[in-house]
Amino acid sequence: MGGVEIAGYEPLVNDVKKLIHKKQYHVLKIMNTETINLYWEIGEEIYRQQEINGWGKSIVKILSKELQKEFPEAKGYSSANLWRMRNFYLSYRNSEKLAPLVREISWSNNIVIMEKCKDDLQREFYIHMAKRYGWTKRILANFIEAQTYEKYLLNQTNFDLTLPEERRAQAKLAVKDEYTFDFAELSPEYSEHELEMQLVNNIRAFLIEMDGDFTFVGNQYHLTVGNRN
Repeated sequence: MGGVEIAGYEPLVNDVKKLIHKKQYHVLKIMNTETINLYWEIGEEIYRQQEINGWGKSIVKILSKELQKEFPEAKGYSSANLWRMRNFYLSYRNSEKLAPLVREISWSNNIVIMEKCKDDLQREFYIHMAKRYGWTKRILANFIEAQTYEKYLLNQTNFDLTLPEERRAQAKLAVKDEYTFDFAELSPEYSEHELEMQLVNNIRAFLIEMDGDFTFVGNQYHLTVGNRN
């Protein structure tokens, strides 16, 4: 049978693409939320058992060893990460505002924010920004170290902290995380180059909004410091 020419099919293709992107984001968001919920509950249980039994940090090493026996392929149950889960629970358990927000970004981003930010207002700012612009932990850490929040306060830049519909595909970057796929025993299926290019585009837009306070010289840009590249 020969091919049949069909005219005017573009709207169908575009609609189906939109449906797929929407569902991809929805699935990733659910996976991420459940990962954060799990880590929250693990942290809560570790803290509760420590309070009841008077255990110190050494119990986390024992728990890590046993979990790694049960889940040998998982990377999320190291002693360091289990201790972060405990601290994560303690950091947000009394915050009605931030407790739901931390479930909207990846665990890696939560770690950076929890460990590098000193108060809840600063944490809220970076949670919103990571979600809106799809920052990875490296990009997020760079903006924190550049004191973006403090410059935002000084400049009173009018950020729109909502997530318009057209940014939902971009928001997938905020919940794609090795820990999410680790928990679900899946492998992330995206190109690192594609991820980097999307982040670079997001950074350019962000710097424009900062009214020229930053200079973006490019990605994969080599700098010479002393005798080292």
